[in-house]
Amino acid sequence: MIDRYAVIGNPIEHSKSPLIHQAFAEQTGEKLEYDRILGRLGSFDQAVGKFLRQGGKGLNITVPFKEDAWRLADERSDRAETAGAVNTLILLPDGRLRGDNTDGVGLVNDLSQNHSCPLSGAEILLLGAGGATRGVLRPLLEANPKRLTIANRTASKASALATECATLGMVTGCGLEQLEGQEFDIIINGTAAGLAGEVPDIPGSILRLGGWIYDMMYSDTPTAFVRWGQNHGAGKALDGVGMLVEQAAESFYLWRGVRPDTSVVIRLLQSG
Repeated sequence: MIDRYAVIGNPIEHSKSPLIHQAFAEQTGEKLEYDRILGRLGSFDQAVGKFLRQGGKGLNITVPFKEDAWRLADERSDRAETAGAVNTLILLPDGRLRGDNTDGVGLVNDLSQNHSCPLSGAEILLLGAGGATRGVLRPLLEANPKRLTIANRTASKASALATECATLGMVTGCGLEQLEGQEFDIIINGTAAGLAGEVPDIPGSILRLGGWIYDMMYSDTPTAFVRWGQNHGAGKALDGVGMLVEQAAESFYLWRGVRPDTSVVIRLLQSG
């Protein structure tokens, strides 16, 4: 029987994960099927159980079920523990479920490997203090930046998140209004403002000339935050399509033990 995988979320019809994983499978010669599952709120555990009984070997998890997956997992990786969320479930040989979070390593791999962005020694600003930010904190700090600042509209949320991760590196939290007078080499947007075509309320002088802008959101046209970067002297202004493919590649590796070539698939998505 062919190995089955899927992504579960709500909504789910927009997900590019099946396209990405089928491309990985064709490229590597791995025999598998990858589908979408529309999850019902309050019935996540049952949906996972049904999929596994039908021969499922692993799942990707998207909004709004990442915290449910974290609770369901029998064991979790360190990066999933820090994230408080799981985006990858792996069926172990003994029938238990291992939870992992590949979002952060997807972001770091896209920046460092695909774009040669110098994370080590950099001054990084991370906007937002929600799930997207929490999911990438540990891998970003493991890249050894000079300092990482979390800024959020509600300062207390940013400070609390920074305190939680204080043992992992030089990290502080503040409100957006406290950014005045500071400068950063890299600014990463982890807020949902872009979904409404908006940009977090940050000073226009905050990005060093030639610095990097990265929006975890992605779109067929430049996102509002990418446009903000282009208008404020960014040397590179990137959206999250590379992160999407890289986090998928890490999941694929965790399931299959094979690392696909992501560059081909990123170009495929960018070409529409």
